[in-house]
Amino acid sequence: MALSPRLSGQVAARAHHSSAARILRKIEPFFAIGQVSGGPLLLASLIALVAINSPWSADYARLWDRPLRISYGSWAIERSVAEWVNDALMPLFFLIIGTEVKREFVKGALSSWQTAVFPVAGAIGGLVVPVGLYLAFNYGTPTQHGWGVVAAMDTAFSLAIVAMFTTRLPPAVRAVLLAFAAIDDVFGLLVIAVAYTETLQPWFLLLAAIGYAAMMVLLRLRWVAPILYIACGLVVWIGVLGSGVHPTIAGVAIGLLLPTSSRLSEKRFVERVQKPVDQLKAAQAAAERARDDEEAEQYREKAQQRLGYLHEMAAATDEAAERLVRILTPWVSYIVLPLFALSNVRIHFSAVLVGDTLQSPLALGIVVGLALGKPVGFFAATWLATRLGQARLPDGVTWRMVLGIGAVAGIGFTISLFIAELAFAEAELTEMAALAVLAASLVSGLFGYGVLWHAASVAQADEVEAGG
Repeated sequence: MALSPRLSGQVAARAHHSSAARILRKIEPFFAIGQVSGGPLLLASLIALVAINSPWSADYARLWDRPLRISYGSWAIERSVAEWVNDALMPLFFLIIGTEVKREFVKGALSSWQTAVFPVAGAIGGLVVPVGLYLAFNYGTPTQHGWGVVAAMDTAFSLAIVAMFTTRLPPAVRAVLLAFAAIDDVFGLLVIAVAYTETLQPWFLLLAAIGYAAMMVLLRLRWVAPILYIACGLVVWIGVLGSGVHPTIAGVAIGLLLPTSSRLSEKRFVERVQKPVDQLKAAQAAAERARDDEEAEQYREKAQQRLGYLHEMAAATDEAAERLVRILTPWVSYIVLPLFALSNVRIHFSAVLVGDTLQSPLALGIVVGLALGKPVGFFAATWLATRLGQARLPDGVTWRMVLGIGAVAGIGFTISLFIAELAFAEAELTEMAALAVLAASLVSGLFGYGVLWHAASVAQADEVEAGG
């Protein structure tokens, strides 16, 4: 959980003379409850690694491989507990990503077409270059099919690293990273849909389209009650799940649909609530002057009616997208992502595995593709788009910061592990791929932190010089 403002100030003061306080201040962004945070995911990953390499490894694996069946009449669907986590819970994480990136494109740092093109170009480079590097090591081998492992980045960890520099880097850095991550993850999901989906069920895709269209109609009608939106979202999820496409893409699609403007502007709110506020005050005063309890209760009921009206008016000033993100974020950070790590991180460390991984073109392709391909691809593509006049750097962002964004993009976890499970039927190859993903993520995280730290230091020095 993020520190309160007062406690955060105390920690900042103690950091001047306390090593423990400095450490606490550094790790705070990894547990911030107001945004998707990587701390719980990291802790869960460490727990999973310890458990899968313990004497109780088999029992731990059986816990997540236990089948869970849902049926209604002749219709039934059966998945393991781990698959239900991936298919039913992870779409909530991607719903948040889709929602936040839409806000940035509509009204944030990426609202102009040139700044919007910037992360799109970076995402294209961040896909093409890593995949090309992977295939350079694996083309024509049995592991060629695993090129999708380097297609996407891990949003939670990368955002957590950028959050460590919240006060030292411009907000546009997070906006660019978020947009790049969302587009990059969509590419990864499309890779799953195209390259790792054996059969498509068109009737289920039609069902998903109907649910999506119904949600668009409700938004057009400015429908307020959430139950119909939830029902339509479930229809979209069921349709995508049954179609054979990974259901996480349903989360992104719904997130991109949510409105980023409120139903009632602040100006209209003030105009509409002034009279009800006066009526509330009058009813409250009348209840205090009442001659008996029955009369007082009548006036209190009138006051409650006015309070209900004011509550609804205040709710109408809140953006639907922002409200949904605010509700879901703690659940995703502290339940969904940790459950994903606990159920999917299954690397049995051994001398044989490590030795085979070090000599494997599969692992080399993944490490080079993520740790080198992501920063090179993102930086080169955005630089080229800027030079051609099709994109421009967002305000306050420097090329050092762009390199840092590309570096943390090399952290591959969620979708990379997804794709490794889908691409390789052999458990040994899956474990080698997962170990390579972890190694690449560690290298990328350290490199990205170093680059962003240097960029933040340079930016602060420039500010001091300009103010001096």
